[in-house]
Amino acid sequence: MKRPAIFIAALLLAVLPASGKYNDYRGHNVDSLERVVAKWTPERVARASQAELVELNNNYRNLMLGYSQINRVKSDFYARKALEISISQGWYFASQDAYRYIGLHFYATEQYDSARFYYGKALECVSQIEAGATSFTNPDGYTEREIDDAKSALYGTIGNLYNMQDSLDQAMEYYAKAGEIFEKWGWNESNSILWYNIGETWVDAGVAKKAEPAYKKALEFALAAGDSLMIAQAYKGFGNLYQSQGRTVKALRYLKKADSYFKNHKQEEIVFREETMDYSAQALRQQRTRLIIGLAVVLALLVAGAVVTLAKRRSGKAKAAEGVSTPDSPTGPGRLADIPKLNDRETAILKLLAKGHTNGEIAEQIFLSPETVKWYRRNLLLKFDAANSAELIFRAKELGLL
Repeated sequence: MKRPAIFIAALLLAVLPASGKYNDYRGHNVDSLERVVAKWTPERVARASQAELVELNNNYRNLMLGYSQINRVKSDFYARKALEISISQGWYFASQDAYRYIGLHFYATEQYDSARFYYGKALECVSQIEAGATSFTNPDGYTEREIDDAKSALYGTIGNLYNMQDSLDQAMEYYAKAGEIFEKWGWNESNSILWYNIGETWVDAGVAKKAEPAYKKALEFALAAGDSLMIAQAYKGFGNLYQSQGRTVKALRYLKKADSYFKNHKQEEIVFREETMDYSAQALRQQRTRLIIGLAVVLALLVAGAVVTLAKRRSGKAKAAEGVSTPDSPTGPGRLADIPKLNDRETAILKLLAKGHTNGEIAEQIFLSPETVKWYRRNLLLKFDAANSAELIFRAKELGLL
């Protein structure tokens, strides 16, 4: 259901560690690391010591993380290689990490039942850790903080899963569990991401009274964390909310604040700025449309006043004047007024939907998150007054847009 952008949002919440620190795993030299693990044959693995297996498992998981944003197939492959070792050795902490990433791969391709299965396996591993399971590297067991870190990451990903399936009550239940842990340890950055995601969810669902307090919480935690990106994201959230309500002046004020950050970080935050500028463009169009409508109303009133005055002056012809009527405006499918105005992003997504692409496939082609694509798809359904994608495509073709 969410458009995450990205926000930040669903996927960032799923991949960031609960401690809220940014980790760009693309920084790993995956090519050289692959050459290292390629030397490990099954026979060599069978003879390996515990320490060697720990190192190999870590290398597999680093490759899993390193490829997570650039090659999902390879990321899934190395997650499963890591899982082979961790399961055989009874390393529940390493196993839950791999299970979660395999679940994320299914989530990204909208295979939600499979994603739920692997998230469930990860939760089972966490339960074993809470029950006192140990490992070669942690013979005394895991700390409460480490366990909470794993639990909160899983709660966030499961919340996102239910969110995408429009099961908002269940999504909010898991988000609340994650939020309790974030607040317990003072992980303000993660809480800011969480509440921003919740705000986007309620905007998408059209529940502004719940979206606004969620964005306020996102901003509070962002300010507490001192994270300028999170602060900008919260501002963007407010802009999105007010723009969706038609409160363009207020929307533009918050979007301007967000863009003041994004324009100075073009390389790192280019996608976020594109979304902010898109919201701003929509708000400006709303503002211009309202101005045009307002001027049209004023002009209509002036014309009506002139007609009345003229009618009074021509009192002798009043009955004839009352009988005059103006022809109706052109009607029927395909007239200009019926054609929705689409921006470039909406047009691109509409064409890809017409070709049968899924949200995940569209997201990869135009470099957005699946949640963002889903949000655009919902907007298109509203603009075309369509109940589903099939009806949307039919109407777009009928209007000559495809």
